[in-house]
Amino acid sequence: MSKKIGKIFSLVGLCLLSALAVVQLPGCGGGSSGSAPTGTLQVGVTDKQSDEFANVFIAIKEVRVVPAGLEGAADNDARLPVIVTYDTPRSVDVLTLRFKQEILGTITLPAGNYNQVRLILAPNPPGQGNEPVNYLTLKTAPTVKIPLTTPSAQQSGLKVLGRFEVKPGIINAILIDFDPNTAIVARNNGDFNLKPTGIRLTQSTTLLTDFGSLSGTVVSTFSDWSSATVSVFPEGGANAAASGTIFSNFSSNRWEAPFSAFVPAGSYRLHVLANGFVPYSSPLQTVTTGSDTSVGEVLLKSP
Repeated sequence: MSKKIGKIFSLVGLCLLSALAVVQLPGCGGGSSGSAPTGTLQVGVTDKQSDEFANVFIAIKEVRVVPAGLEGAADNDARLPVIVTYDTPRSVDVLTLRFKQEILGTITLPAGNYNQVRLILAPNPPGQGNEPVNYLTLKTAPTVKIPLTTPSAQQSGLKVLGRFEVKPGIINAILIDFDPNTAIVARNNGDFNLKPTGIRLTQSTTLLTDFGSLSGTVVSTFSDWSSATVSVFPEGGANAAASGTIFSNFSSNRWEAPFSAFVPAGSYRLHVLANGFVPYSSPLQTVTTGSDTSVGEVLLKSP
């Protein structure tokens, strides 16, 4: 499978990686005198499981990242770094990726803040009898391919929101966390829409070979919290082992959003920060390799 990579690049072959990687890389893109500092960004994808779906396939044509301040830029804007372009779209069954990653690409790019990843998908072929490339199967009918409707994903891409920082001179890694339970929405006619609201970005600070996860739902019953930063700190540690930004949705008379954080086995506290609300810190939570630890609902409180 051939791939065309954006300017200034360093692509690693597609493989499975066990976790987000942010490690010191001597001599990597620190920037020389008179040049802008650069860092290396690695992009992977993982998922949560589903009780309803047996498979969820997406066909990725291209992956771009969006610097802060360019969220409204067109997809072909030269200022949006291209992580990878596939001549033949990369077909990924996200339901095979729990507690592991599939690397989509690695690129050297300017250090700084980024607020979005765009996944450009291949279109499903038109006409009767043509097999879809973006589709799901149900556990009750695992051989029937049900096309996924992906509005705008072939032009502007699935716009996955989430703040992350590319620091100079190191490998920075983000994980696209695909939650099929919220990303796939059933329509009244039996079709299914794929929406980016159930896809999140997380960033970690440790190279992981074995890991588990902390998950839960941030909730407010009296006021919209819009966005929140979710961070996981190891017991006695001053630096977050994983962090990410989530965005609220209004449902059943409350504002809520699920989250997941991937970390190695150990004891952790979960911190949640949202403007206008009291900061939340959980009791110690134990994470074990290859399993999820749920903290349930995190109820935000007014100051």
